[in-house]
Amino acid sequence: MKYYLLSVMQPQGEPPAPEVLEEIMHNLDVFNTELHEAGAWVFAGGLHGPETATVLRARDGDVLVTDGPYTESKEYLGGICLIKAPDLDAALTWGRKATLATTLPIEVRPFTHESEDR
Repeated sequence: MKYYLLSVMQPQGEPPAPEVLEEIMHNLDVFNTELHEAGAWVFAGGLHGPETATVLRARDGDVLVTDGPYTESKEYLGGICLIKAPDLDAALTWGRKATLATTLPIEVRPFTHESEDR
């Protein structure tokens, strides 16, 4: 098995209306239940906005700490889901389900090494 990261790309701006958000949250619950039942779920969670970020950079043998996002963008990383899947096709199937559940773009990326449980 390989690990894959499903990244939720959140647009800047106002959150959806409460009734829209309620449906999205229901769809996410269904998606997460399906992931659990398939044995593909490893970890998932939403993130606060980029304005809450703290960036650390190595600089001349020290570490520079700055508040806020590293770059300005129309989208930001809004959440992640770490899954196990036998191959990229299976991971993309989960990614398709995630984008339908969230209504947001999902980036699917493999980790560089396979997991211990084969």
